[in-house]
Amino acid sequence: MRESTRPPTVATRVGAFGPVQVIVAIAAVLVLALTGFAWRSVDNLIANIDRIGGLGLGGGRDGAVDILLVGVDSRTDAHGNPLTSAERAMLHAGDEVGTNTDTIVLIRVPNDGRSATAISIPRDSYVDIPGQGKGKINSAYGATKETERAKLLEKGATEAAAERDSTKAGRTALIKSVASLTGITVDHYAEVSLLGFVLLTDAVGGVEVCLNNAVDEWMSGADFPAGPQRLDGQQALSFVRQRHGLQRGDIDRIVRQQVFMAQLVRQLLNAKVLANPGKLSDISEAVGRTVVLDEDWDVLAFLQQLSDLSGGNVEFDTIPVADLNGMTSAGESVVRVEPKAVQDYVAGLVGEERSTDDTPKVDPSTVTVSVLNAGGTTGLAARVSTTLTGKGFREGLVGNYTGGSVSSSRVLAADAEDPKAAAVAEALGGLPVLADPSLSPDTVSAVLASDYSGPGSAAASMFDFDGTSSATATPVPPAPPIDAGQNGPKCVN
Repeated sequence: MRESTRPPTVATRVGAFGPVQVIVAIAAVLVLALTGFAWRSVDNLIANIDRIGGLGLGGGRDGAVDILLVGVDSRTDAHGNPLTSAERAMLHAGDEVGTNTDTIVLIRVPNDGRSATAISIPRDSYVDIPGQGKGKINSAYGATKETERAKLLEKGATEAAAERDSTKAGRTALIKSVASLTGITVDHYAEVSLLGFVLLTDAVGGVEVCLNNAVDEWMSGADFPAGPQRLDGQQALSFVRQRHGLQRGDIDRIVRQQVFMAQLVRQLLNAKVLANPGKLSDISEAVGRTVVLDEDWDVLAFLQQLSDLSGGNVEFDTIPVADLNGMTSAGESVVRVEPKAVQDYVAGLVGEERSTDDTPKVDPSTVTVSVLNAGGTTGLAARVSTTLTGKGFREGLVGNYTGGSVSSSRVLAADAEDPKAAAVAEALGGLPVLADPSLSPDTVSAVLASDYSGPGSAAASMFDFDGTSSATATPVPPAPPIDAGQNGPKCVN
């Protein structure tokens, strides 16, 4: 394991399953290549994977390959085919329609291919989401997709076209959200469904785990004795899902997930299972049904870069959080994160100095903001305008909004990508920025509807200006990184 001088971090909450599925796929192909297995078989394995394009990815310009791995709780496979009733029952998946990205992991692989760092991002991290404002990062994909899908259908798009284009918009929003939070440009995108977790775990013959104490928790279905044991795919889901009944709740859950990932990687990188044609067939089928990759990723060339990778150089970490028990002004439970702290921590993990910041810097004194009240709260526009001038912005028009009825607050500008509008939106707690072609290029307006609870509102007096409360910040002891090179599974709670 690499010696580390990084600042301490905490184990934080993530979703129901980890990115082991994609790591399995990558490691499986790698082992095949290194053991001299026919490259034709490797090609066939990769050829089964669905590809997507137009996501605005980076391209490895910073001396490393940065891969965003997303675990999707979906009722369809990677090709959009509905899961069978038996599969839904096995996964405890209902019939509701939606896309939840409860697992978000950024994997950093330097160009020498000798190491890999997997950085977990808590699903409830409260971040800026392009076009949506502040929200939990696991909503970036689904909320953007559903918003865009409704717009496309209203414009007369077919169901298939609306599904395709809105899914692309959702993926792009998540990629941008992760990049903004971590300061890392995403080069490649990998997505896997919940079903893949089960199929790939079963394909390698199960994964060994170890528990300090026996557990029996009905909500997750976790019912395991103490000590070492091997879990099949369905049991593994219960193992990594359990939160209730653990000493530290979600903190212990993420430790379980990372230990499970590390052990699965270790087994694969040292396994003989891939010499078994039957196992190889199972892995190939699982990958084909459950994995999606971006179309510009030359996977074979990437795998050749990993020829010196060993289990001991695959490490799992989690970003730091400011408050595990954050609360928005609307009463929503969130994980509060500080982007600067996250970016500095990630830079330390990947061995870089943060010398530049690609985010446009805006001097508030150069921005004139009109604040318009579209709700029923008397004096709200004046209070918010005063708050903005206190932050250095210049005062524009202050009064009532006359552009019609609006149900949600927003910042308006001629261009939705205007850095000045983004600065105003951030100052008001992360409002969405919308384009209004009728405005001049140098005009920024804040329209406050009845839902506004940011700086200057009555609700904001009880909360931080970023829209979350820090009064109940919960200190969490630092958790050491977990590597995939240990001998046997690490025993956990």
